[in-house]
Amino acid sequence: MPVKWVLYWQPNQGSTVSTQILNESAQCVESINGVKEGRWKAALNYYKPMLRDQSTHPDLPRDFLGISLADQPTKYYFVIRSQRLVVEADASIQLIMEKLQSYKSKVSIYFDGFQYLLGDFRLRVGRVVPVHSETIRGIVMEVEYLPISSMEKARKVMEEFVEIWHEALSKRSLSGRFVNTELNFGEFGLADTYTPQHTGVQYAIVMAHMIATVQPAARG
Repeated sequence: MPVKWVLYWQPNQGSTVSTQILNESAQCVESINGVKEGRWKAALNYYKPMLRDQSTHPDLPRDFLGISLADQPTKYYFVIRSQRLVVEADASIQLIMEKLQSYKSKVSIYFDGFQYLLGDFRLRVGRVVPVHSETIRGIVMEVEYLPISSMEKARKVMEEFVEIWHEALSKRSLSGRFVNTELNFGEFGLADTYTPQHTGVQYAIVMAHMIATVQPAARG
């Protein structure tokens, strides 16, 4: 599987996230000869246990994330950050969890936008929006390097591409920048060869950063 980095938009102090930034980012991809391939969508749920007293079950995680990825439609990924654990399951697990009522989805967020092909790279740029809302909570960008599945071997070319991207985007004078979070995937038991589990972990960490740093615009 090709190596992928998940970046998020970090506004400058006092700035907010808006559709203008999303639109400018998409236009920037096209300005450097990115070819639009179509739409993409992913979803994330925060789960919490349905317990009256958590102290009677101290071994259960207090919360975890469930993630569905656009390029893995038959799978579902759970990330338990407190235990540094990532698990792949069949997509039908979501229906099973609803019936069992052991954990309940407290917050649901989706990512949607467009994907582009740019030489050996595939880019996906999209907004982060709570379900049943149109208020943008953030912007994410996936950068995928198609020829290589080794994270270490792809690192230099990925870094160079992101630098080129930052330079192109800086000409638009936007108040903020896309940030890549350095992760130790070994903590989650993941090796150098890239897998969808790596993507799941990145989305979990990116969401934590966005919640901590991003102020949404009032609308669009």
